[in-house]
Amino acid sequence: MPLAHLDRPFDYLVPQALAADAVPGVRVKVRFAGQLVDGWLLERTERSDHPRLAYLDKVVSAVPVLAPEVARLARVVADRYAGSLADVLRLAVPPRHARVEKEIITAAPPAGEPEPEPEPEPEGWRDYPAGPALLRALAGGRSPRAVWSALPGEDWAARYATAVAATVAAGRGALVVVADGRDLDRLDAALTARLGAGRHVCLSAALGPARRYRAFLAARRGDVPVVIGTRAAMFAPVDRLGLVAIWDDGDDLHAEPRAPYPHARDVLLTRAQLAESGVLVGGYARTAEAQLLVETGWAREVVADRAVLRARTPAIVPTGDDPQLARDPGAATARLPSLAWTAAREALRADAPVLVQVPRRGYLPSVACADCRTPARCPHCAGPLALPSAGGSPACRWCARIAAAYACPQCGGRRLRASVTGARRTAEELGRAFPGVPVRTSGREEVLADIPGGAGLVIATPGAEPVAAGGYGAILLLDTWALLTRADLRAGEEALRRWTAAAALARPASDGGRVVVVADGALAPVQALLRWDAGWFAARELAERRELGFPPAMRMASVTGLPVAVADLLAQARLPDGAELLGPVPADGERERMLVRVPRARAAALAGALHAAAGVRSARKATEPVRLQVDPLALF
Repeated sequence: MPLAHLDRPFDYLVPQALAADAVPGVRVKVRFAGQLVDGWLLERTERSDHPRLAYLDKVVSAVPVLAPEVARLARVVADRYAGSLADVLRLAVPPRHARVEKEIITAAPPAGEPEPEPEPEPEGWRDYPAGPALLRALAGGRSPRAVWSALPGEDWAARYATAVAATVAAGRGALVVVADGRDLDRLDAALTARLGAGRHVCLSAALGPARRYRAFLAARRGDVPVVIGTRAAMFAPVDRLGLVAIWDDGDDLHAEPRAPYPHARDVLLTRAQLAESGVLVGGYARTAEAQLLVETGWAREVVADRAVLRARTPAIVPTGDDPQLARDPGAATARLPSLAWTAAREALRADAPVLVQVPRRGYLPSVACADCRTPARCPHCAGPLALPSAGGSPACRWCARIAAAYACPQCGGRRLRASVTGARRTAEELGRAFPGVPVRTSGREEVLADIPGGAGLVIATPGAEPVAAGGYGAILLLDTWALLTRADLRAGEEALRRWTAAAALARPASDGGRVVVVADGALAPVQALLRWDAGWFAARELAERRELGFPPAMRMASVTGLPVAVADLLAQARLPDGAELLGPVPADGERERMLVRVPRARAAALAGALHAAAGVRSARKATEPVRLQVDPLALF
């Protein structure tokens, strides 16, 4: 039951007719408060402490889809995030698909044991001094824990496939979680090339109910040793789990938007603790959470030598440092300084593609009065106005109303100017600047997976950058202020993550690859990009958060709801010693948010206190909902 005060197991009698099918892990139906509800059979025992019990009503399916280790993990995750077991199990096991279940039951089991996998060669892992030792540990059945900082141009999917192959060679299984479908496709192809077809399954909500359930059952039955997927796969059952891995753990797609809002990285680390398996956390950038694993000694970092790094890195230059300002005084304010134009022109002359990263999608996502510079707002809802195209009328981004007759309330002016330039407008401007050069866009409407080599312009929003054959000759990182000035604790970390993901697609400097970041070179994220030193920036970020008392140095919970509901829950909560209340701060609508901060050692006590308080309100049938989030990505 998802209600907090009913977050515990209940005992039922098993009738003789259902005794054979009623095994731990099956779906059942029971009578609860006079209604027939869904349930999971967690355990069979000889007796109960309760004198009078109702009977189990029905076994929905004889297939035990809930593995014991997943049930244990779900309970730990629910406690970690102050949630209910029912909510976690809803995330852990996909909905039943009866036809697929029947096909799996009637299908013949796999013929015999597969041939043992040979221990893989280190290949690209040799570029990292600790890389071969990581593979030897996995192939030897041990459980190494590593935080990997990937080199520019690295085929990360091939490296992960090698680590998975080493784990499989030791007779154990592996689970790898990536952020989106593009990364999943790359990893799927790499694993198929390494292990062969039929040795792994993909789990993703985008697969559809039938394919997803078929892949889930194949993993549950132990037909395949490897499961890969998006965050939907973080609870996937894997037989003899020997490795859990996550790529680009800073991507916000790894955070589950449904209660109790677990993060894929934390779920995988919990699985590694429970199963005593190996861990691989990789990315071009490094989060403060990953840096904490290194600094506490829980994991070792896997990084390349500086000599190898220099040979693989493109030439990265900022536009806001003193030498550039001396040559181009307008570089500090220009959206496309002369250095960026020169880099793009030279790459196109060398018949190489050019990538332009623009943080905002659309044409002109924000406009202002051309006369007094007052931001243009919707007359109906006060939402921001945007221009969808060169000849289009301004429209509200909130209510979608057209404001064709807009007049500035301050000066009466009717002309509009751009406040923020989007990807489509940038593509239009660059297309006029470089006539005859093909221009492609990659963003929300259409995300390109890859492009052929040759001269061309690609304008992409962060996360939608396609891979170019042979690498990009030049990469321009525009409007960096949009990432750096976000009112977010992770603004610098997120900016560096997006920049490194794009810069990693450039050719090495020896092949003419250049990256131009339109920002001041003195900024810490820009410095980390110039040196390609994600570990340095993560250590700096973690030190600052320790000083300020923010996650991951501290544990923090967010309590969001109507003011009276938030106050009621906190009044019921027996917060641990040392708990500090921050706020309230406005949330959306009439709601407000309170933050509760405790040392990491008291994290379990905080989650337990908040869950117990939610149970009190649930038992009282309080009508005003309150959302509890432990260590949310966005604090303000």
